[in-house]
Amino acid sequence: MQLLSDEVKGFLGNSSMIRRMFEAGIELKRKYGEDKVYDFSLGNPDLPPPPEIKKAMLEIAEASDQPFAFGYMPNAGENAARQALAELISGEQDTVVPPANIIVTCGAAGGINAFFRATLTPGDEVLCIAPYFVEYGFYAGNFGGVLKPVMSNEDFSLNIGNIAGAITEKTRAIILNSPNNPTGKIYCKEELDAVAELLYAARKKYGRMIYIVSDEPYRFLNYDGDNVPSMFGVYDGSVVIGSFSKTLSLPGERIGYIAVNPALENAAELLGGLTLTNRTLGFVNAPVVAQKLIAKCSNARIDLDVYRRRRNLMAEILTEAGIEFTMPGGAFYFFPKSPVADERIFIDALLKERILAVPGRGFGLPGYFRLAFCVSEKTIADSRESFLKAMKNC
Repeated sequence: MQLLSDEVKGFLGNSSMIRRMFEAGIELKRKYGEDKVYDFSLGNPDLPPPPEIKKAMLEIAEASDQPFAFGYMPNAGENAARQALAELISGEQDTVVPPANIIVTCGAAGGINAFFRATLTPGDEVLCIAPYFVEYGFYAGNFGGVLKPVMSNEDFSLNIGNIAGAITEKTRAIILNSPNNPTGKIYCKEELDAVAELLYAARKKYGRMIYIVSDEPYRFLNYDGDNVPSMFGVYDGSVVIGSFSKTLSLPGERIGYIAVNPALENAAELLGGLTLTNRTLGFVNAPVVAQKLIAKCSNARIDLDVYRRRRNLMAEILTEAGIEFTMPGGAFYFFPKSPVADERIFIDALLKERILAVPGRGFGLPGYFRLAFCVSEKTIADSRESFLKAMKNC
């Protein structure tokens, strides 16, 4: 007797390679000890939240005896949280964004799902830039959408010709993730302007809105002072989706947002739909405690220099080992080229030296692999000899 749908059974058969490596790491740590295993598989930030979070949590706890202290919130979010987010996003996007244009969501993932539920008709295509975060395919597929990967250039910049060739009458949105997971690439304004020009032309040709979904949970993690352009200044049909998982080290609190470009014609209609889907997908409202934290701490940040030092140390070790890579400008990942064509062979060589990495095919680009450097400097430094041995033995 079949218990699952055919689709979900297929998903389980091709489950996330990130999680597979995470589970392999548990076994290695049990066998060799935690300090002898170098786990770069999961983008789970290890830094504690900034001190403002502890102060705010104590204040929230003090008020917890009040009626409805943790009661239902408006589906679009608490007013104080939306106001704080509006101020933050207005600065980041160099555009005045009113609180009414903000929906508070259960993380960026909840925001993307709410957006796709509101805008996709079965068969609609969602473009994304390869390599890409594999969950995008599930998020689009949840509502009958079809994810359509578009290959980037060799340095992971946007290939405008490939994007132009991928747009059809079925295109409904393109996801742009900058700084990018898994490459750390930050897209420049000239690239984004070129994408916007394509979409404006396609809208006129096909007579339908095509959105840019700017997935920005890593916006703050920008190590070289590169400009992360305002998507609202580039394209009117844009929404910005983000979270505080990385900037405040709060991934488990599941707090994020959707911001709708004020320049979008009839933006109120989209916002009404998003408020509805944010509720009817079962989220009801984003977690109350997290909303209260954001209302108090939206401008707080973890120490960027810690991640910068880790990035530079990892680059030094990869260079010494002779592993080819593009230096990530943001996020907390390297996406190096495998020294052998089938990166799974090199992943196995790394495993033998107790290094956990994720095959590039898990991000839509075989021949590469991902390393997350949101681990201690000691872990990175201690992995040096293991990288050298893996390169020697692969």
